[in-house]
Amino acid sequence: MKQEKDTESPSLHLQRQQLLLRMEYEYEKEEFRRQTETMGVARKVKRGLCWFPATAGRSYYNSLNQLVLEITRTEDIDIEHNFEYGRSVCFFHQTADGSLSYYNFQGTVSYADDTRMVVVMPGAGSIMDIQGADRLGVQLYFDETSYRTMFEALTDVLRAKSNRLAELRDTLLGILKPGFRELYPVRFPWLNQTQESAVNKVLCTRDVAIVHGPPGTGKTTTLVEAIYETLHREPQVLVCAQSNTAVDWISEKLVDRGVSVLRIGNPTRVNDKMLSFTYERRFEAHPAYTELWSIRKELRQLHGKARRGTYEEREGVRSRISRLRDRATALEVQINADLFDSAHVIASTLVSSNHRVLSGRRFGTLFIDEAAQALEAACWIAIRKADRVVLAGDHQQLPPTIKCYDAARGGLERTLMETVVARKPETVSLLTTQYRMNEAIMRFSSDWFYSGLLQAAPEVRHRGILDWDTPISWIDTSEMDFKEEFVGESFGRINRQEADLLLSELRKYIERIGGQRILDERIDFGLISPYKAQVQYLRGKLKNDATLRPYRSLMTVNTVDGFQGQERDVIFISLVRANDEGQIGFLSDLRRMNVAMTRARMKLVILGEASTLNRHAFYRRLLEHIQKESQNWE
Repeated sequence: MKQEKDTESPSLHLQRQQLLLRMEYEYEKEEFRRQTETMGVARKVKRGLCWFPATAGRSYYNSLNQLVLEITRTEDIDIEHNFEYGRSVCFFHQTADGSLSYYNFQGTVSYADDTRMVVVMPGAGSIMDIQGADRLGVQLYFDETSYRTMFEALTDVLRAKSNRLAELRDTLLGILKPGFRELYPVRFPWLNQTQESAVNKVLCTRDVAIVHGPPGTGKTTTLVEAIYETLHREPQVLVCAQSNTAVDWISEKLVDRGVSVLRIGNPTRVNDKMLSFTYERRFEAHPAYTELWSIRKELRQLHGKARRGTYEEREGVRSRISRLRDRATALEVQINADLFDSAHVIASTLVSSNHRVLSGRRFGTLFIDEAAQALEAACWIAIRKADRVVLAGDHQQLPPTIKCYDAARGGLERTLMETVVARKPETVSLLTTQYRMNEAIMRFSSDWFYSGLLQAAPEVRHRGILDWDTPISWIDTSEMDFKEEFVGESFGRINRQEADLLLSELRKYIERIGGQRILDERIDFGLISPYKAQVQYLRGKLKNDATLRPYRSLMTVNTVDGFQGQERDVIFISLVRANDEGQIGFLSDLRRMNVAMTRARMKLVILGEASTLNRHAFYRRLLEHIQKESQNWE
């Protein structure tokens, strides 16, 4: 299936999205079934899909009157997991013969940290089953709810007629021209010229505006300012992103700016500041909550009595239940009204914008952060609630995660932001001054991805750690006879010799800087590889390396996806691929490489076999750029 043409009508475009999303749905469902039946529990644990063994703890009703159960991970293992708010989970126990027996119910994660999660359960019976189980495990379940919500959204957009949603559909995807108000430009002395222009475009747009923020250009700063200024003109806005992490990030920045935020869902980074603006915590803190909690407790007790005693006693209990339910509903309505009336920003993931507490609510403006990482269908979930939409992100960085190759190739990974950028360039504001990287690190990315338009701010242009040290270098392993190995489908490949060389080069660089200086100045390091197996190997070696132990708190090892939105003083990248055929696999997704390279502030070191990689034009040009930069420093 070919990528769609930009001239395709909105209805054809949306029907194609439905078809591609259906392909992804079927593929992911089948993948889950296959994993459940064939993948060993140890592999699931390693991939962050499963906790085993786990212990069921206390159960209780939370502030939203949901029956929840606490689950604790009992083995202390240094593996990142994928459990977070809103994800579906299933439970199993290991039988005497070592096989897994699954329970026929699912729960939903309400909260998760490194070792403990709280799961919303379907009923008391399911909790009794689990609490009595030996060798209990909890595993991510196929996410039926998110897909159902996305399909509903696409259907609503397709059917929309003579309303605001239909106008937005035909403006974003069709021939309607986006409208702009004539407003006197607002001055923001603390922003640069392109940031100021972007905020003014957001304020002027009637339909859609795009803030295109390449790495280090202050996209979040610009977006926060645009939201803050919009709130001078509108009482409330909806702010969404694809992931909980991205929602947390923008929410925290808004709170720092003094904006009242109500966060639907629980944050991924757990601290009191983040938790304090969640809907659940605010609900609990409301003055009327104590009475509501007492009523709910009494209702649960009365339900047991409603089936006992004489007819008159049962009728009396039912009458009492009815009066208490009415009072509980009135209190819930009152608490919700107070919470929403006092919040300027409602923040949630795109899928959670369909949460029941947002039912029937409309917003003048919707802001979608990291829009270039969101499936188009997910964006429409939230757009249904808004009169105008602002998309912020960078379609030259990480795309959405899509598991079905044919769906991705057919156009599912082409985001709504990319489509609007191509069709409505007049809506786009490109931020061009970056405040992160030495100019030598920035230049190649700027030339390849951004038509050479990026400029390094004067204060970072020549930033570095050591005098007479090239800011960007490539350690070529072509003569070292390193070889990659294949270690399983989603872990991909590993190159142990290259990882060992990386750690050796890291030690040398630390020695050159001086260990005490690193500790005093808190110089931090990022070790990146596109492959999970290489990341796991590097983490294990780093953990057992006595020389590097004093600096471990200043070092992060992760995949490219794990580093999205982050930066470090020094970045080492292990590219892994080394083979005679010149095969580079998903290193040919150049947006990933753009993310990896642009995490570095002052020093970037790339390790890779040039003879394998330079058969691709991007890596050949990158190598030439680095060699040229190195000559400038000789």
